[in-house]
Amino acid sequence: MRDRVVVNHLGQCVTDLARSRRFYEELLGFEFWRELALTDDPSARLLGLSPPLGATVFYLRRDGFVLELIHFADPAHRRAPVRRAMDEPGLTHLSVSCDVAAVRSRVAELGGEVLTETDVGAAVFVRDPDGQLIELLPLAYADRLANG
Repeated sequence: MRDRVVVNHLGQCVTDLARSRRFYEELLGFEFWRELALTDDPSARLLGLSPPLGATVFYLRRDGFVLELIHFADPAHRRAPVRRAMDEPGLTHLSVSCDVAAVRSRVAELGGEVLTETDVGAAVFVRDPDGQLIELLPLAYADRLANG
């Protein structure tokens, strides 16, 4: 049934909610929308995890896009970040258009990493504090998309 499908959000597990929130808000201009403390039941079942979870969720918004930052406080659900590669199946990266030089200059200050080996002049990849890949493209790229 394709008549009524609405994209709600994209979820991302993080190791430190405050640090990730600051990264996405201060660096990429996301705005805090809301916070939820998830109850173990039915959340554990929905997420396919064993309780207890101790899960807290922050929802951030930008340009109609909602990013869900999920943190699990219970030690059984805390994992070290994995540095995913672009050729691994599944979601690979978030892409944003911005003033690439200005954003790039603040990545490390906010806990991320610039992948200098990916710098092709106008675009570069960075990692957020938990290793999530983010592609920084110039604003001209978004303008070209908007103008078809």
